[in-house]
Amino acid sequence: MPRKKPKKSSPKRSPEGAAAVLPRSNEGSDADNTDLETASVTSSHVSELDSIEEAAATLGLDEEDDLNEQDHLEDKLEELIDGTTQKSAQGRKNCLEGLRAAFAKKYLPEFVEKRKVTLTDCVERGLKRGKGEEQGAAALLSTLLFIQLGSGVDTEAVFTTIKPILLKTLQDKSASAKARRCCALALGVGSFISPGDYETLKSCMSILEGIFTQSYFKTDGSSPTHSPEVHKLHCAALSAWTLLLSIMSARIVEEMIASHLPKLPQLLQSDDVNLRIVAGESIALFYELAREEDEDFDGDDIDELMTMLKQLATDSNKYRAKKDRRQQRSSFRDIMKTVEMNESPDEVIKFGQEFIEIDSWVRRRQYSALREVLGSGTNTHLKENSLLREIFDLGAPIVIIPGTSNQPTKFERHQNNVAAFKALTKVRSKQRDKRSTVL
Repeated sequence: MPRKKPKKSSPKRSPEGAAAVLPRSNEGSDADNTDLETASVTSSHVSELDSIEEAAATLGLDEEDDLNEQDHLEDKLEELIDGTTQKSAQGRKNCLEGLRAAFAKKYLPEFVEKRKVTLTDCVERGLKRGKGEEQGAAALLSTLLFIQLGSGVDTEAVFTTIKPILLKTLQDKSASAKARRCCALALGVGSFISPGDYETLKSCMSILEGIFTQSYFKTDGSSPTHSPEVHKLHCAALSAWTLLLSIMSARIVEEMIASHLPKLPQLLQSDDVNLRIVAGESIALFYELAREEDEDFDGDDIDELMTMLKQLATDSNKYRAKKDRRQQRSSFRDIMKTVEMNESPDEVIKFGQEFIEIDSWVRRRQYSALREVLGSGTNTHLKENSLLREIFDLGAPIVIIPGTSNQPTKFERHQNNVAAFKALTKVRSKQRDKRSTVL
């Protein structure tokens, strides 16, 4: 299971309904807008793949009346499954995306469990016979099957069938970069959820290493030049690799630190802002895991690393896009705090009447990966999906009895406001007393 760190006090809290975002400010707190953003910059390399809303709208899956009619929804899903065998490549891709949209927006474990063999065939056929976008759609659909089935023998069986094809496509340089990065995501999420031994996980990590290490320096010490699509592939591979690193034993983490921590800073000099940020967050994750075993861990050359991190945290180069500079500065301020002061992220994601605390880089990486897959359906799965609720220690789903409400009454709200006002008055009085003493 995912590693845990002791919870801290006074976390930063997100606006109500913003479970789809790891916020760094209160700007853009509207729930509709936050659904269009990614959970973290680490997931921005696949943000254009999150076509859940578009596919749902096209197929009518986002119509409230239809979604509330279970039989009608299942009929639509059956049509989509049948549509994955049609002759039209565009039609097959649309059906795969439609299934993905439905499974992201709704938690349907019984439907998926009954048809897991058929759905596995759909994914397998799309990966083997499809090209480009169809392969990518099939790989992304597989991640939804893993999440719907949960961590058990069903997921293990599905992943065992699909994994060889994911690995083959990921390593196939003739396949499109988009299909390959979708396979990297699917391989990471599948390995994370499916029960397996460390050797199996390490073999998957080794394949992912072979992808992102192509962005390490050349033998002459220069940074390699890649197309934007290849940069996205390397981001996806590194993100999937760190997701698996987050559940590895201390011994294997130590091996990975020795192998990669000296080289990861090379990616901070990449021309691609997303790769720089993913690399920085991976470095922060390394330091967090290393200090669980040795709180004085500093690495080989922390002074040179801090110099690079500070430059990126204060970067004002005009040749970079304004949005890129803002994302980079925000991310690297958090990364610096971890490397320099051993201070981990501390934010709260609210959804409905509940929240989860993002109090470590491990938890942030896991949340970001699941958010990449679920998109705007993240809230629904946090509320209902037993797998996500287990990962984030949420316990059993909250059951709301029809005709009742868990919202406080007007009198209860008034009492809460009075109590909060009294507590605030006491705090302010103490602060005034301290200032008076100083004067």
